[in-house]
Amino acid sequence: MADHHLPGHPPVPLTVRRSARARRISLRISQLDGRVTLTMPNGVPERHALEFAAEKEDWIRSHLEARQSNESVNIGSTIPVEGVELRVEVGTGRNVAVKADVVLVPVNSAPRRLERFLKELARDRLADASDFYSARLGRSYSRISIRDTRSRWGSCSAQGGLMYSWRLILAPPPVLRYVAAHEVAHLNEMNHSQAFWDLVEDIHGPYFQQRQWLRDEGASLHRYRFDG
Repeated sequence: MADHHLPGHPPVPLTVRRSARARRISLRISQLDGRVTLTMPNGVPERHALEFAAEKEDWIRSHLEARQSNESVNIGSTIPVEGVELRVEVGTGRNVAVKADVVLVPVNSAPRRLERFLKELARDRLADASDFYSARLGRSYSRISIRDTRSRWGSCSAQGGLMYSWRLILAPPPVLRYVAAHEVAHLNEMNHSQAFWDLVEDIHGPYFQQRQWLRDEGASLHRYRFDG
């Protein structure tokens, strides 16, 4: 894998990678972080991939401009919590608290304290949802872990371990519950066959709206940064 730049103002970073399975040069822009990746078959000169990117420059730049920029969360910011936009304000207590349309955060290390609060809230909500759907399924899971994954919202291991992105706590509750039902269903069906989707609907009910919300809006949950 090599790093290059598409010339211009500003220059666009390009990641060029080879793949034995690739049959042609392909271009992908990550909806999560805007990374531009060129994938090309083995044996194809690298310059061909760079020429391909140059031909697609207008398309690349238009897509990058359309992406939402990252937002550093701090006092005065607005952030969705369980799908509700809350304003971050200074609280007088030691703990983070949600009241009406605000989230109150101790002024010292406010972004980190808020991030920790959201992760703990996500664990609670996802554990409750996982317990609910596993009871409906009649199958228990072994453990739950919460991470900040960028490529998936959840996963289920062969050993019955469930993993979720804590950023699901930013989405509306029905979306979080759908992801929990999706991963719990994998306890029985470790695939995405029709039998799997039938099982998701059996324990969750209709899920099209929640799945579509993640496709349309999910990338925006990754724009919030807590390193201020």
